[in-house]
Amino acid sequence: MNAVFYYLARSPQFVNPAHHWSAVEHNENIRCLTTLGHFGFECLPTQLVNRSIQKGFSFNILCVGETGIGKSTLINTLFNINLKESKASHFYSKVGLKVKTYELQDRNIPLKLTVVKTVGYGDQINKEASYQPVVDYLDAQFEAYLQEELKIKRSLVDYNDSRIHVCLYFIAPTGHSLKSLDLMTMKNIDRRVNIIPLIAKADALSKSDLQRFKSNIMSELVSNGIRIFQFPEDDEDAAQVNTSVNGLLPFAVVGSMEEVKVGKRMVRGRHYPWGVLQVENENHCDFVKLRDLLLCTHMEDLKDQTHTQHYECYRSSRLQQLGFHDTGPDSQPVSFQEMYEAKRQEFHAQCQREEEELKQTFMQRVKEKELTFKDAEKEARITHLTSILWVLFFGG
Repeated sequence: MNAVFYYLARSPQFVNPAHHWSAVEHNENIRCLTTLGHFGFECLPTQLVNRSIQKGFSFNILCVGETGIGKSTLINTLFNINLKESKASHFYSKVGLKVKTYELQDRNIPLKLTVVKTVGYGDQINKEASYQPVVDYLDAQFEAYLQEELKIKRSLVDYNDSRIHVCLYFIAPTGHSLKSLDLMTMKNIDRRVNIIPLIAKADALSKSDLQRFKSNIMSELVSNGIRIFQFPEDDEDAAQVNTSVNGLLPFAVVGSMEEVKVGKRMVRGRHYPWGVLQVENENHCDFVKLRDLLLCTHMEDLKDQTHTQHYECYRSSRLQQLGFHDTGPDSQPVSFQEMYEAKRQEFHAQCQREEEELKQTFMQRVKEKELTFKDAEKEARITHLTSILWVLFFGG
């Protein structure tokens, strides 16, 4: 068959290989051949698309913000769904996390959306350790993925990857500066997750106050060494767009599922006595920019950066804690098997040393107890002899 294909490919009768090929019949010994569709490696993208659609997509979002700041409303507006949830409370004794997974479909494209929200964040009087549950959750997802990787029989294809791909950090529209809790939390999670800062309920600020507030936030983030997600500027096609978008950070957003009438059409927005704020109007807020960049153009970038940067950083530090290194004492490459054997021998030697120390400690304590018993026995004998002598001489 390969020889026949080579002959046809080399012959001048081989016409339009991307769609069909045929042999022109010059005599009765040559028969016409046709194909039913495309062939060749140009079909690889189609195969990848079909496989991805069959497998489905997943996306994990972490929403960090104070109670009542609009986390649920924004998620509903982003995905145009109504995720019915119970009303939030301000009376939690400590910060917690609420995890929910939703199965969504858009034009027969399945998406498994996991939303993790903070509960009781910023409600405590002592906010010193409010960020710790968030840090623990992020590390726990990395650790679960690492343990799956280290198994002998891995199932990463079917593994439910719960690593957080993006953190939407909601900033209260104070108009002044970031709170100490905001700085402390973002400083502790910026190396674990992609942070996109959002000014929530941005309609509470005027345009001039909003621009000044954005500038203050960015200067504080830079001065405190906090890294946020920067949309990639190395792509020539999207460099100019992403540069302008990075200049809009933090995004000023407003969420609403309510439809209001503007002219002759219905739009999502909020109705005020002074007018209508349209959620999807770029002159009113940055919601459209956030939605397009988060869900349409940079979802895979967020997932790739989660794996190649944040997870790899956690993985390398975790393996170093366990004593594994890429090079030995002589700066030569060391295989994982050699390192494992060395660690096993070291652990075995340590166990023997500890066993010997326990034996020595046990023997020492036994000797001390023997001496104590001997002294007690001597005292008992002396007491007994004294009693006998007393009876003999004094008659009881």
